[in-house]
Amino acid sequence: MTVFIVAFVVLLIIGVPISISIGASAVLGCMSLGYNMVVIGQKMVSGIDSFLLIAVPLFILAGNLMNASKLTKKMFDTAKELVGWIPGGLAHANVVASIIFAGMSGSAVADAGGLGAIEMEAMSTNGYDKEFSGAVTAASSVIGPIFPPSIPLIIYGSVASVQVERLFMGGVVPGLLMGVLLMVMILIFAIVRKYERHSFNLKRFIKQFLYSIPALGSPLIILSGFTLGWFTPTEASSIAVIYSLLVAIFVYRSLGWRDFLKCLKDSAISSANTLFIIGTATLFTYVMAMEGISRQMADFILGVSSNPAVVLLVINVLLLLLGMVMEPGAILTLMLPVLLPIANGLGLNLVHFGVMVVLNLMIGQVTPPFGVCLFVISDVNRVRLESLYKSILPFLIPLIATLILVTYLPGIVTWLPNLLLG
Repeated sequence: MTVFIVAFVVLLIIGVPISISIGASAVLGCMSLGYNMVVIGQKMVSGIDSFLLIAVPLFILAGNLMNASKLTKKMFDTAKELVGWIPGGLAHANVVASIIFAGMSGSAVADAGGLGAIEMEAMSTNGYDKEFSGAVTAASSVIGPIFPPSIPLIIYGSVASVQVERLFMGGVVPGLLMGVLLMVMILIFAIVRKYERHSFNLKRFIKQFLYSIPALGSPLIILSGFTLGWFTPTEASSIAVIYSLLVAIFVYRSLGWRDFLKCLKDSAISSANTLFIIGTATLFTYVMAMEGISRQMADFILGVSSNPAVVLLVINVLLLLLGMVMEPGAILTLMLPVLLPIANGLGLNLVHFGVMVVLNLMIGQVTPPFGVCLFVISDVNRVRLESLYKSILPFLIPLIATLILVTYLPGIVTWLPNLLLG
């Protein structure tokens, strides 16, 4: 067991990719503990042998198609006309566009790398400093995996055997709440720094909105389909891909053959990485369970206090720390076998618990020094990481405030799924 743990820690410290670190340490653990080597392949395959997980590569492809075909720019232009009259208008448009795009891709990295580049270019051109633009873009990208559809919530639903439709509906109000709190923070900065705003023009807004209706249709179709029971999350992901293709090719005519092939390639690479992490993490959790490590971790958390509020605080702190250094899919697969028995023992609603866990991990994606979205924004938009670290800190306040509200007011999550799905 010592070889198993030490190998994992050492590999992470020396910078080996998380999927390789998890897989290699799990294999070493199996060998050192005398397990049958057949279990390695069995557990890795069983970890991704799920009809539900087919939605992951399809939602990734849908997000890439929308970025490549410039549908995201049309969303941003509509958001700009809608909220551009508020002080700091383009920064508010950044948040609103992220909420709209969240209804299509379900990925924080897709938001930061695709829509984020468009948003930052517009903000920089209109007098916003790059550090502020990068911080707003990073913070708003967190909404993507909370507002439906959500790739991390799909992974949670697969591991925890929770109805994904309820998880998706449960993320709507927290996603909107996060957007509102971010816009309040932006408004404070805009007033202090005297950022520009555009006058509201109803005629121009209606014209832009009508032009963008095809691009805005996907989230409406997905949300209404879940609510009315027309299709499952996996079916919704395929509909998102088909809809994006039809709109890009026949309505806007903005997707070329080379762009399409590049989308397929990029989506395949991203999907393979995500699913490989899930597979290796499944093997890792198997070794943890067999050696009693999962039980010991659960006992330690419960040993801190028997008060559910305190236990949830401990879980949040633990996940925030892990989210700063590890990929969310890996954390979900590794930690849920530890955390779900605790949640069940405390009588927590697993839809509420799932949204809380995913929101927590997404905040880790934009928390210095290892937040993945910060690296993406720094690379794509050439912003110094050190400056981005400093500018993102104030925007962690509304994100953590949302997490606290979601943690201790479960009705924020459960109200909408209970209303719409019974």
